[in-house]
Amino acid sequence: MKLRVNTIRIVFFICICIWLIPNIAGAHCDTLEGPVVKAAKMALEKGDITPVLKWVKKDHEGEISEAFKKTLTVRSKGKEEKELADMYFFETLVRIHRAGEGAPYTGLKAEPVEPIIAESDKALESGSSDNLVKYVTDAVAKGIRERFAHAKEAKKHADESVEAGREFVEAYVEFTHYVERLHMDAAGPSGHAVKPETGAGSLHHH
Repeated sequence: MKLRVNTIRIVFFICICIWLIPNIAGAHCDTLEGPVVKAAKMALEKGDITPVLKWVKKDHEGEISEAFKKTLTVRSKGKEEKELADMYFFETLVRIHRAGEGAPYTGLKAEPVEPIIAESDKALESGSSDNLVKYVTDAVAKGIRERFAHAKEAKKHADESVEAGREFVEAYVEFTHYVERLHMDAAGPSGHAVKPETGAGSLHHH
């Protein structure tokens, strides 16, 4: 019975980690170094709202445009006013962007962007995903090898005692769920997969 409880706890922990990953990945838009604020800075310097509109839903364009106009008016009055006005616009833009994602907004963060997100941004800026692929591949390989080594060693002693057997089961569950989750994410369809066209001129693949 205790063995089953321990296994359930491990599976529950892994599920929590999976649930948290999208939130961690999406939160970089809340940072002062994130792409949304960078677009806002560019727009304010140029006096052109176009760079930020892609970050909000069409229904929110009016609200952002109004905030943009107010910000341009206030920031022209002095350095202190400029800093306050800019921060107001950053906050407004990020809040509306997060609302469009259906995510909560808890304020702008000063901490740097997560390393993996920074690598993703660099890949898009450089036009090559090679470094990003290596970065992720190295991390995945390290994760698999560490969990495999632990499970392999625990398996050697699994039949020596009940406690040793339980240690093996814990290592086994963590190892297999880790690789299963990685494979499912890697082999699963993209969230933005191209939908097949319909109509007389569409191509059909069988």
